[in-house]
Amino acid sequence: MTASGRNARYIVFLLFLAYAFSFVDRQILSILFEPIKADLGLSDTALGFLGGLAFAMTYSILGVPLAMLADRRGRKAIITASLTVFSAMTVLCGMATNFFYLALARVGVGIGEAGVNPASQSIVADLYPPEKRSTPMSVIATGAPIGMMFGLIGGGLIAGEFGWRMAFFVVGVPGVILAVIMGLTLREPERGQADQKNTQTLRDAPSLLTVLKFMWQNPAPRYLLIASTLAGVSGYGVNAWFPAFFMRTHDLTIGQVGLIIGLVGGTCGILGALIGGWSFDRLSSTRSTGAALKVIGIVLLVAYPISLALYFSGNLTLATALLVIPAMSSSFFLGPSNALMQGLVNVRMRAVASSISMLATNLIGLGLGPQVVGILSDVFRPTFGEVGLAYALACVGVVACIAAVMFFITANHADEGLEKAARET
Repeated sequence: MTASGRNARYIVFLLFLAYAFSFVDRQILSILFEPIKADLGLSDTALGFLGGLAFAMTYSILGVPLAMLADRRGRKAIITASLTVFSAMTVLCGMATNFFYLALARVGVGIGEAGVNPASQSIVADLYPPEKRSTPMSVIATGAPIGMMFGLIGGGLIAGEFGWRMAFFVVGVPGVILAVIMGLTLREPERGQADQKNTQTLRDAPSLLTVLKFMWQNPAPRYLLIASTLAGVSGYGVNAWFPAFFMRTHDLTIGQVGLIIGLVGGTCGILGALIGGWSFDRLSSTRSTGAALKVIGIVLLVAYPISLALYFSGNLTLATALLVIPAMSSSFFLGPSNALMQGLVNVRMRAVASSISMLATNLIGLGLGPQVVGILSDVFRPTFGEVGLAYALACVGVVACIAAVMFFITANHADEGLEKAARET
């Protein structure tokens, strides 16, 4: 099997579908915030917990041991088992009768999704050499906005017609079918083949502590981890609350919000991920990896003032148009960050390094982002009313600017970090 072969592209397609399904099941909750809030009598703080920490704690923490297993055992089995679990748990979300049971089901979704991403990134790194790795990583990363699109549009339309519980039922089933297909047809590549390493000479997978020490003692992976985590706080926090924001600010129905956020946000997110991956590969090969990273920082900085105009615009048409750039920026860094981290560590560290990155990005980003927005929204409500959510989103968006600075710092160490990892593998 070669990176240019049909089987490699088929594997990337399957991994893209797995990632997309995980985001459908993860993000569908955001379009259902308002009906769940009304039905179960929840506060914004409680909704923030359901959309953040309830999922992120298990998703992030379990990602590390599952990634260690992926560096030692078959990665296909981990991905297919994870697909089955998070799809079944999504169905159980639709059966919840109170906050406690819904939170438990969300914890179950997090448990299931924990095994997909690190194992997938490890497989892709064995299919494509470093100079071509960001593009397939970005193709898989488009699963996030595509999953968000289907979750928002499908969830909104289904919930509008049949209620929020049915939306969970409908989106949970396809993941089980995909798990069966992957189990029957996916073939793993040999470890290290894309880096032209003899798999018989590769060292045994190092311990978690060894990988942590390597990542923290080397500036490039350390700063990249911080930058990605901070970008996740802003991105996850804002995206989780966009549907509720449009419903409250512009008095839209759940179906209307699903179409607007799904089509505009999802399409622009797809473009952002693909453009981010393509531009990163091109700049890395024609100039330097550092130059490519600086573009990510610039994109994040440009998006913030546009986001502020979006939050405080009373015109729906203008707000929808302003959504384009923030939606693109939220996915622009995903593929390049994942691909670069795979190149900054040794071959047998890849899945664990990915899981450590996932632990930080999701436990802090996904866990705290929606939660902080929910808390700030409740704090601002007595003073600003429903506009308090806009102020909460604006506050959390500042973190993206800090992330941009960290991407600039990472750029100063990236090329040296790649050379170091290549020498030591």
